[in-house]
Amino acid sequence: MGELKDTVKGLGNEIAGNAKQAIGKARKDPAQQAEGKAQELKGEAQQGLGKVKGALGDRI
Repeated sequence: MGELKDTVKGLGNEIAGNAKQAIGKARKDPAQQAEGKAQELKGEAQQGLGKVKGALGDRI
């Protein structure tokens, strides 16, 4: 069950990060773009963790 939670949270962070980057680009705000990129990367890592948990199953 943890794999689904991590995957969903990761996807949410990735989407939010992409939105922040787009807003930062439109406003010419490099700080917001960087914050968005960091959030996107966090989301990608969370999704990766979900995939690992899924592959290992109940062994973790």
